[in-house]
Amino acid sequence: MTIHFIGAGPGAADLITVRGRDLIARCSVCLYAGSLVPKALLDHCPAGARIVDTAPMALDEIVGEMQRATEAGEDVARLHSGDLSIWSALGEQLRRLDELGIPYTLTPGVPAFAAAAAALGQELTLPEVAQTVVLTRTGGGRASAMPDSETLAALGTARATMAIHLSIHVIGKVVDELVPFYGADCPAAVVVRASWPEEKIIVGTLATIAGQVQEAALDRTALIVVGRVLGHREFRNSALYSPDYRRRFREPAAQSERDGVVPESKT
Repeated sequence: MTIHFIGAGPGAADLITVRGRDLIARCSVCLYAGSLVPKALLDHCPAGARIVDTAPMALDEIVGEMQRATEAGEDVARLHSGDLSIWSALGEQLRRLDELGIPYTLTPGVPAFAAAAAALGQELTLPEVAQTVVLTRTGGGRASAMPDSETLAALGTARATMAIHLSIHVIGKVVDELVPFYGADCPAAVVVRASWPEEKIIVGTLATIAGQVQEAALDRTALIVVGRVLGHREFRNSALYSPDYRRRFREPAAQSERDGVVPESKT
């Protein structure tokens, strides 16, 4: 029997992969993080499935449920919010399953930063503006400590687009550490519960965003996005779709015509 770890997406019940949905439908046990995973996803569970909310459970209890299901010959759908690859507490579960010899699979999901970018109507990388996205969080909360080398000040030196998770409660600290590198006029946004029905968006600059968050009384389940790409419209077009860009599936227009190949647009 197998434990299927599934990225359940950022919140909207239809932002789950087809593979993830189909795995839920064929597993007789479903373990889900009830504080973050939409309950509508449980509608995909088969009739009579054992459904367990792991939000109040400790690691030993969760692994115990997986052991029980394995011994009973049952497959398990283990739902995590967003994508499994970041801040999912996946690693500690896989380590335990490896020790126990219990097989598992991983199915990725839509991450929160991608849902936030969609909500903002924004590409996070623009030609000659930013080509790097930093996914990070701050220390100071109940989550595990940050490595000494991964401060916002250290990461901010590149002035890349930054998606800062789990940090809305210390947004003042975020602003203070980033202003020296990005400037107080740098665009900033906060997306609350991206893709959920109650989604909320706040747009400002590093000079204003902390006050806006305080005024809105936000303290959890929000993503901070900082970077010059936000709202930026005066940028060079990508070379990817330039008629003069040579790539495997398209010759430059002038070269094609010299070679006797007529572009589709001229047929």
